[in-house]
Amino acid sequence: MAMSLNPASKTTPRGVLLDIDGTLVDSVDFHAFAWQRAFREHGKHLTFAEIRSQIGKGADTLLPVFLDEKERARCGDDIAKTRGRIFKKLYLDRVRPFPEVRALCERLRADGWQLALASSGPADEVAHHKKLLGIADLLDAETTADDVEKSKPHPDIFEVALKKLDGVAPEHAWVIGDTPYDAEAARKAGAHCLGVLCGGFPEADLRAAGAEAIFRDPADLLTRYAESPLARPS
Repeated sequence: MAMSLNPASKTTPRGVLLDIDGTLVDSVDFHAFAWQRAFREHGKHLTFAEIRSQIGKGADTLLPVFLDEKERARCGDDIAKTRGRIFKKLYLDRVRPFPEVRALCERLRADGWQLALASSGPADEVAHHKKLLGIADLLDAETTADDVEKSKPHPDIFEVALKKLDGVAPEHAWVIGDTPYDAEAARKAGAHCLGVLCGGFPEADLRAAGAEAIFRDPADLLTRYAESPLARPS
């Protein structure tokens, strides 16, 4: 992992927790298609829109939206495994980064922010996306669904990520995410949330869940960085 750029003895340690799917990479539709196919293989027919509205959650919080307790006990794990297989086979190689992600991370590092990936995705998918983005050398930590018992909108992923950073208190951390589940989890963890619209969720939903600022995508945040809360001491 990269070394921190902000010595605790001189400045207040600050951290940015980066969601991946829909925030750094254009993958939300692909995840929705994979879940839809997985449910269908197990006899559950759901619309694309129904499933897409839940992308951003891990399997542990997405499945209960569509399956009752008996259904989850019978086939929940199998559906989740089927989704993973389908996503890797049909969609993973089609995922592309949003523009200017590395440049944004470089700007954040130059400003003294510690950086952590904090995704509800499984570790192998996160590893693929990290390589695709080319930002491994800029990161201080990462957390995936494999590191916690509960995924977003529970705060666990952000709480664990914060513990991996060097002395960053929740009130000095910003989550960058594209879903209301990111904003809700950030709020529960005591952190701030900056929302991006590139994942396709409405601005009103992000703000209602607690996002304090909204930008179109990473490139827009980089262009207007000076007017963002990240340019001001937290």
